[in-house]
Amino acid sequence: MMKMDVMRRGSFVCSLLSGLLLIGLSGCGYKNDPVAPQALVPVPVSDLRYELTDKGAVLHWSYPTRTVGGDELTEIDSFMLYRAEVASGSYCETCPVPFGSPIKVDGGLIPEREGRRAASYEIGLLRPAHKYFFKVQSRTGWLTPSADSNQVSFTWETPPAIPQDLVAEVGSNMISLQWQPVSGHLDGSTADNIKYQVSRREGKGAFKNVGNLLTEPEFVDTEVTGGHEYTYRVQALSDYDGDMVAGEFSKPFQVEVVDLIAPATPENVTTARTAASVKIFWDQGEEADLAGYRIYRRLGNEDDPVMIGEVKIPYNIYEDTEAPDENIYVYYSVSSFDKSDPANESERSAEVEGE
Repeated sequence: MMKMDVMRRGSFVCSLLSGLLLIGLSGCGYKNDPVAPQALVPVPVSDLRYELTDKGAVLHWSYPTRTVGGDELTEIDSFMLYRAEVASGSYCETCPVPFGSPIKVDGGLIPEREGRRAASYEIGLLRPAHKYFFKVQSRTGWLTPSADSNQVSFTWETPPAIPQDLVAEVGSNMISLQWQPVSGHLDGSTADNIKYQVSRREGKGAFKNVGNLLTEPEFVDTEVTGGHEYTYRVQALSDYDGDMVAGEFSKPFQVEVVDLIAPATPENVTTARTAASVKIFWDQGEEADLAGYRIYRRLGNEDDPVMIGEVKIPYNIYEDTEAPDENIYVYYSVSSFDKSDPANESERSAEVEGE
């Protein structure tokens, strides 16, 4: 009898344990990692880029500002930066890129004001004759990695020397740059097939490449506007069997363009006399830097006209309330001027009589 009770108790305990185990498995178990809520997953970084230096490279990218569901983000917890290294001689374009374990890069708050926060990471200890690949993910928490960013890659070799002695000749709406040719690498070895890339910054903006790769140490920039300030820098690149390895940028060189070109002379100047004044009309100019017009008057017994007024665009009419009476001959002419300081003024138009 006692043996039967023990067996019943054992059967009851086994049943109870089995039931608890089933409840635990059905209530909180996962076969795979939990899927992150879409509301927390950042959109992928899309502007990963690199800048080569004489010591390696600096990676740059922007903080995502929204989730894949369209909600605004206020903070990025961290970035996971993936890196792969392949010997140039064994690189295969169709082979998978052997990314290693990621490097964690701290994130931070995203500013509420307009504009985007930028992240950067410096890469060193690169080996010559190797190709490097990078991609990045962003996270709002450990369960919320984004999809991969765009992938960037470059071949690392000993970079060419830094271009020196950058000088500029400034003309009217034109800047001509020259520098000393680069003939060696940073380690002192001879450099062949050197090319140059010019980059430009307008005012306080970001540097952007201008023009194509150059084979000669000179560049003429005609895409400039008078009265604006530009900063230039030059980078030398070595051609290693089709892979362009860039050196460090030269020291920035700041230039201000002098605008010496005046707007066109106003056309179709006409007048109309009223009881109290003479009104002068002319066609509107079309120059992008046109600032306004100056009106001149000459009496019949005078040799030289005198400026009597100035109007700013978009107006192309002036009323002379101090015009002499109809018994005195009076003549009007109009010039245009631009936004330069001092302004460039056009020739005066042909005179018309104030009738």
